[in-house]
Amino acid sequence: MSIDLAKAVGHQSPDRPVAWNQRDLILYAVGIGAKKDDFSLIYELDKSWAPFPTYPVVLGLKGDDQDVNLFSERASSRSTPGLPNFDPNRVVHGSQTVEILKPLPAASGPGWKLKSRISAVHENKSGIIIETESTLVDSHGTPYAKLFSAAFNLGSKATGQKFSKVIASAPQASKPIPKDRQPDWVVRDQTTPEQAITYRLSGDYNPLHIDPKIGKAGGFGGVILHGLSTFGFGARALLSAIGGNDPNAMKFYGCRFTAPVKPGDELETRAWEIGKGPGGTVEVGFECKNLTTGKVVLGGGVAYIKKVEKSKL
Repeated sequence: MSIDLAKAVGHQSPDRPVAWNQRDLILYAVGIGAKKDDFSLIYELDKSWAPFPTYPVVLGLKGDDQDVNLFSERASSRSTPGLPNFDPNRVVHGSQTVEILKPLPAASGPGWKLKSRISAVHENKSGIIIETESTLVDSHGTPYAKLFSAAFNLGSKATGQKFSKVIASAPQASKPIPKDRQPDWVVRDQTTPEQAITYRLSGDYNPLHIDPKIGKAGGFGGVILHGLSTFGFGARALLSAIGGNDPNAMKFYGCRFTAPVKPGDELETRAWEIGKGPGGTVEVGFECKNLTTGKVVLGGGVAYIKKVEKSKL
């Protein structure tokens, strides 16, 4: 298959069947660091329990499986016209957003699908970035969530020339994070040495997150935490600080992945209220810092959350 990056943009993937149950939702919450008293996230009999709003981000790799899968097959680019074959051990998450259009049910039932297309492709001296737009729909075609993700294929080359083509992109913050004032909320959290082992059970079985040899070969010095686990840590921090830990309070959440996290690292999420969001929400700008390394790991963050006034720290 010839390489022509422009041909890949707009390519519609076959609809991917997806499914989940309450156990999947609870396991995901634990994978993003839910604690023993986070009953609205971990205890299905609690009156406030509901699916965590960022859960749809796992479905692109999980699909409708209830067992482990082979990451190299899920991440393959062979069926996409115009793209080179990518090394699955050299792919990292670049960015992710999720817009919650309707609250998720506790179990999907049959007929749910993820509809996806490539919305942008970029090539630079460091590699090739593939951006994907996806919509989660039920058996009647009703949309429940819209997602944008970017995958950075380190060291990949097509022509070796700079290239960029975009037909759709994720919503952006209305203004940057303020530099002239302290954050309105600060939340610290601790990942565990086993964090990646737990999170991978939600459907991302990339060996980078469990096999130290793969991490060392990729230049990471060993196992790193899934970017989407860190993503979930940030979302959980905002929800607890701003939304009263109500899973239905978050309507949009997104950020860039700017540095790796190792299982066991300590995180700090810093958030600023920057304006009004849609539907009675506030717009929040945020970043997440790895206190173990001193590096920002989630950057350019934006979220729309229904604020509980007494939750401000």
